[in-house]
Amino acid sequence: MPQSMDHMLSEEHQALVGAVRDFTREVVAPVSATHDEAHSFPYEVVSQMAGMGLFGLPFPEEHGGQGGDYFALCLALEELAKVDQSVAITLEAGVSLGAMPIYRFGTPEQKERWLPELTRGERLAGFGLTESEAGSDAGGTRTRAVLEDGEWVIDGTKEFITNSGTDITSLVTVTAVTGERTLGDGSVKKEISTILVPTDTPGFTAEPAYDKVGWNASDTHPLTLRNVRVPEENLLGERGRGYANFLGILDEGRIAIAALATGAAQGCVDESVRYAQERETFGAPIGSNQAISFKIARMQARAHSARLAYYDAAARMLAGKPFKTEAAIAKLIAGEAAMDNARDATQVFGGYGFINEFVVARHYRDSKILEVGEGTTEVQLMLIARSLGLD
Repeated sequence: MPQSMDHMLSEEHQALVGAVRDFTREVVAPVSATHDEAHSFPYEVVSQMAGMGLFGLPFPEEHGGQGGDYFALCLALEELAKVDQSVAITLEAGVSLGAMPIYRFGTPEQKERWLPELTRGERLAGFGLTESEAGSDAGGTRTRAVLEDGEWVIDGTKEFITNSGTDITSLVTVTAVTGERTLGDGSVKKEISTILVPTDTPGFTAEPAYDKVGWNASDTHPLTLRNVRVPEENLLGERGRGYANFLGILDEGRIAIAALATGAAQGCVDESVRYAQERETFGAPIGSNQAISFKIARMQARAHSARLAYYDAAARMLAGKPFKTEAAIAKLIAGEAAMDNARDATQVFGGYGFINEFVVARHYRDSKILEVGEGTTEVQLMLIARSLGLD
């Protein structure tokens, strides 16, 4: 992070940034290219992140957490994503999509059962929302759950679920249609609820992992649920509030994703500055050429703007103020900054920018999903326009 932003951080947050930055340089960076090439999940890195307490950053100590806040998580994500977006998204999804729904909406018994191992990073959880017919239109969920003899019987499929098939994944929270109700105008509305499904439940299958363009070291699977039976008390939150609760989780998650995208954008700047100072053509560093220096300057402006946007959204969230629009703005700005900076960084690197062992090449492949996942760019624009009264 540029020194000019340090004044906005507490001493505790500055110490966290320094620790994660050192960890990223010393532990994550040396193995990133290897895991990316092999499409292998970095268990040893995740284990060390767990030892640092990163998975418990925004959770209270009574649940095994560090007693920090959501902004601390965002700062850690930014640092990790500068070097390895796969590692960063593993942490982001493990916290904001895996453990956070249980913390926000779980019963005392559910929190006691699941949170300690999730916040300590010993286990991971996924959030099973997306389906082939239900992505941006999450209300199109087709997975169904029927209550029979004190058990939820679940049938359906899910797509693109992060952290759903690792050796340390303990559960996936799935959205399912649990009924229907007739509205005053005679129309019928689906009742969507969320249910905790342990991954060792018979009928739950994490299908073979996707062959992705990027985020190759993160874990992403389609899921199949066939006659999956879990206890009635595995309902997470109020019945019929699953969709509404999920939207709240996504609002928070967009701030975290914006932090991750900011890290990717800044990582491209840092690598480009280093290369532009070292690489010489015609007897001078390429950074002495205005075409290169101006390109990198514009990249820094994007990263700085993205950081300010997610800082603002996080501050509003922690102050208990409305932040939905600001989270959408942060996600929009940061996602585009990451993709634009990755494109420009590969141009600065020339042929080396097309070689996968270089960080900027991985950022070029990884960053596109930041304009799609956890709410597409178009969804963010829709939310922003709606806040302006432009339905």
